[in-house]
Amino acid sequence: MPAVSSVSEAGRMDGGKPQSPDPALIEVGVSRGRNAQSAAREAAAQIDVARACFVQAFVPAHLAGPGLAEALAAVLPGVPVFGCTTAGQITPRGYEDDALLLIAFSRRHFRCASLLLSPLAPLSIEAVATSARRLAASFSHTAGWSRLALLFCDGLSKQEDILAAALEAGLDDVPVFGGSAADALEFSRTFVLHGGVFHPSAGLVLLLETDLEFAGIGFDHFVSTEKRMVVTRAIPEERLVLELNGAPAAAEYARLVGCAPSDLSPQVFAENPVLVRSRTVWHVRAIQGVAADGGLAFLSAIDDGLILTLGRSTEILRRLDQGLGGAPGAQARFILGFDCYLRKLEIEQKDLREAVSERLRAHNVLGFNTYGEQHLGVHVNQTFVGVAFHGPRRTGLE
Repeated sequence: MPAVSSVSEAGRMDGGKPQSPDPALIEVGVSRGRNAQSAAREAAAQIDVARACFVQAFVPAHLAGPGLAEALAAVLPGVPVFGCTTAGQITPRGYEDDALLLIAFSRRHFRCASLLLSPLAPLSIEAVATSARRLAASFSHTAGWSRLALLFCDGLSKQEDILAAALEAGLDDVPVFGGSAADALEFSRTFVLHGGVFHPSAGLVLLLETDLEFAGIGFDHFVSTEKRMVVTRAIPEERLVLELNGAPAAAEYARLVGCAPSDLSPQVFAENPVLVRSRTVWHVRAIQGVAADGGLAFLSAIDDGLILTLGRSTEILRRLDQGLGGAPGAQARFILGFDCYLRKLEIEQKDLREAVSERLRAHNVLGFNTYGEQHLGVHVNQTFVGVAFHGPRRTGLE
């Protein structure tokens, strides 16, 4: 059963009275410094602390540690800072690899309560759902405002599928979006930031309340092929597939892709994902790497008897334009985005990094590259998941 932290709440207006109107929904601070203290100072200097309800920090793995946590607390006094380590950041420049990104959410438009779940293994679905219900019940509701939840969790825990589903159940009609913490491409240790500490084997839930209109986003750029695989031997708790179609998993996957097992790499996995069908929707089950025994390690839930279909990439830029564009006239004020590191690898392999960054900038996307994404209670891979925030909701009294 996970140890659950006390709930922290931020953003309540003093005395219940409205504060001065703030035209900025968010403020952004970025530093590319290699030193934790100087990077924290530089990024925080771009933020008006007095306006901030809370700050999200997306952290390159080399900066994570007590030094950065203490520095952020010192330069952002009185402001809760939540975040995680990443496999890249989405800043106002687009894709970056080693930037400290701070996003300050305005007190005028946001309130927030937080919950830390640690350790994630073993994980009790009932305990997580109960904790989520308590979080929602203890977080007083502001009339006319809507709620959503953000989830950041250890991307190596192998618990994201269960965690996302448990939170979706516990929070009832509150939509849940998020991304799994990463550490570049090391697959060693990932952390979430809560309460001034970087926590391993942890999940962070942020329950947000806002007067802004918002909409969830979730899309990939793959279509199914005719090539099928059946998982004939697996270790589900380890997300490890030992055999596909009765043959060693890595060798059989390589045969279907059309390469030698020795040529398998993150780039090959990025361009040739396997898909699982759920009713009429295809979800990606991304491959992390080749195991020592010739098996395949996955980044999502796997089980014996599961039917996998080899996917084929379509036009990344066209799908990105469609996914981020939304309805005509519905340009978001900003999009909080969680983008799989395998998508980024494929984009770089095809020399599309600048073209994609240009589109991310045009649509005001900010966020990070993940080891997995959570979309409405489902853990997915090689998918862009996000929340598009628009202007304040119209009350009918205007």
